[in-house]
Amino acid sequence: MADQFLTTPLNQWHTSHGGRMVEFAGWLMPVQYTSIVDEHVATRTACGLFDVSHMGRLEIDGPGARQWLESMLTRRVVDMELGVVRYTLITNDHSEILDDALVSCESIPSSQSQRFGLVVNASNRARVVQWMLTRMPDAGVRLIDRTLESAMIAVQGPLAVHLVADHISAHFRETLMALKPYRFLRAELLDIPASFSRTGYTGEDGFEIIVPANRATEVWESLYSKAHQKGLRACGLGARDTLRLEAAMPLYGHELKEITNPFAAGLSLAVDLEGRTFPGSNRLAACRDHRDHVEGTVRVGLRFDSKRPAREGHEVFFENTRIGTVTSGSFAPSLGYAVAMANLSLETSKVGTTVEVLVRNNRETAHVVPLPFYRRKK
Repeated sequence: MADQFLTTPLNQWHTSHGGRMVEFAGWLMPVQYTSIVDEHVATRTACGLFDVSHMGRLEIDGPGARQWLESMLTRRVVDMELGVVRYTLITNDHSEILDDALVSCESIPSSQSQRFGLVVNASNRARVVQWMLTRMPDAGVRLIDRTLESAMIAVQGPLAVHLVADHISAHFRETLMALKPYRFLRAELLDIPASFSRTGYTGEDGFEIIVPANRATEVWESLYSKAHQKGLRACGLGARDTLRLEAAMPLYGHELKEITNPFAAGLSLAVDLEGRTFPGSNRLAACRDHRDHVEGTVRVGLRFDSKRPAREGHEVFFENTRIGTVTSGSFAPSLGYAVAMANLSLETSKVGTTVEVLVRNNRETAHVVPLPFYRRKK
């Protein structure tokens, strides 16, 4: 089975430790080890360890890199300081969203040049690379896909920061612990060069760490062995999805699609329009001015009266009129009831509106609530 799909550098560890492996975006990935609920709760209460090496990791450098990315991404790049990470969208000339991504900026050691990183979704990596290469200038910019030569490990939860800090030299420990959200630095983990980004996809504090592929198992096993007795669990894609749903983080292919209006999806922070142009910026400006989806819907949160989860594509009704569809739904282990994100008509998107969702031929009552469903305590 592994021969049919890409595998991460941690594949052998996953299979030898009971990971249930499934195909995801062309990769063989663990969906769970014990149960999704157990792994979800461990991340909320202690720490979750996630292999996210399937995510695309692109590197852009050269004297023209900053200005080129400024012309390619929806988020402003020209004013990014070193060590900053920003959430952005990648659009084409028709304002179709090709992906959402994290862009970072750093200096290159022993050089006055700067280097940018771009983390993209596994399912969109190939087309993002292809698109960006078609817009590459003749000189001054270089794009390298580092995905297969590196690994990416997410450490998330209340114990995450101290766990990671215990693995790096005292010289960098204080700096790492003081790192603000959406900031990153490079340091050695054990004796291994690594980059640490205070980001994640769970709603918890923690880091996403990039290390060389040939040292990934060493890093993973050290983190796992030192904190397993404190409640840390290896977690699969299943828990990652329920965690991100509770935190109301959009998933490409669900809350985000090519035709999604980011302003209707609650992602206005990802689009900087003033004083700049990028592919599709004119049409996105029109979307901002109308502030509704091309289909006349907006993203909302739904809280159900029951534990029965709705799933993507389930229809939503208001007074027997179909008003939209669910984009993601699940039982929320942190909350004790089912939740969902959905695209609803503008008229029925007000917080407090009661709707019905068709779940397995039964109409389940739900209520429009503010997003996110879960917010960690500071």
